[in-house]
Amino acid sequence: SIYVYVDAIMRKRFCDKSETRSNIDERPCHLRLYIIGLVLSVVAYLTIFGCIRAPGTARDQIMFISEEKEIALGISAFRDVLKQARLSANPEINTMVNRVGRRIADVVDKPGYHWEFAVIQDDKQINAFALPGGKVAIFTGILKHTKTEAGLATVMAHEIAHALQRHGAERMSRGMLEQLAQVVAMGGAASGAIDPQLAMGAMSVYGVGISLPHNRRQESEADYIGLQLMAKAGYDPQEAIGFWERMSGCPKQMIGRFCFRSNAAIPEFLSTHPSDLTRIKQIEAWIEDATQYYQPQKEGKSKPTQKATKPQSSSVVH
Repeated sequence: SIYVYVDAIMRKRFCDKSETRSNIDERPCHLRLYIIGLVLSVVAYLTIFGCIRAPGTARDQIMFISEEKEIALGISAFRDVLKQARLSANPEINTMVNRVGRRIADVVDKPGYHWEFAVIQDDKQINAFALPGGKVAIFTGILKHTKTEAGLATVMAHEIAHALQRHGAERMSRGMLEQLAQVVAMGGAASGAIDPQLAMGAMSVYGVGISLPHNRRQESEADYIGLQLMAKAGYDPQEAIGFWERMSGCPKQMIGRFCFRSNAAIPEFLSTHPSDLTRIKQIEAWIEDATQYYQPQKEGKSKPTQKATKPQSSSVVH
């Protein structure tokens, strides 16, 4: 049977003795087979029963955390941040952030979310975040790049898309598998069942070949869904290109040639985010798809939305 064949192959690969093998390889064969079998069984079980489809893109996700638990963690984290942060007292900025946020929230089908929008006074922090449960924060440092409400909508829709796609819970779930693999690898190396150098090499390859590309796919997915959200909320998705050019510090044609950001020296394959140029090119490819949802509207209003579809113009999000 297939099981006998696999068993024979594994025993030949991991159990055959030779004069060139070290003392480590003299360990009992069944110990190596047991560790390998345990890892494969646990990973297969968790992957099969924790696999779901991402909304809007149908990308496969590994998810071991319930949405209820995820929302509870998000609310708790948001409260902790607000306790320590200095909130902006600028009424104009707060009004704008709430206005843009509410328009996006109006087109999001999340009745279980209780939306809150906070502005954190920190001009050095060029950032924003959204947590499960509808908790969104903008650092004042990013406002010099957003410039307009459409620019702000680009940022807020992107961050809200991360929460809607459950990227945080997905990373936590993948982290569980990674920790399990690391524990088994270290235990196997300590017992002599696994070559320590092989174990370290495998973990390094996983980081560059699987973990980092997965993080970049999440960022691209947030860009794709974010474009649709801002369009549905009545903001021109074309404005997203201008925002990301401002974030890069130069026009698209000059990115990587005549001007650079401080992190531009990091190769894309070693980064958690797509490069500035890759990101802009992807957004340009998705603009037409997002524009079908766009209809200019008065402040505070939203329009009926259509169902999001899977991106077709790029293979980055799948």
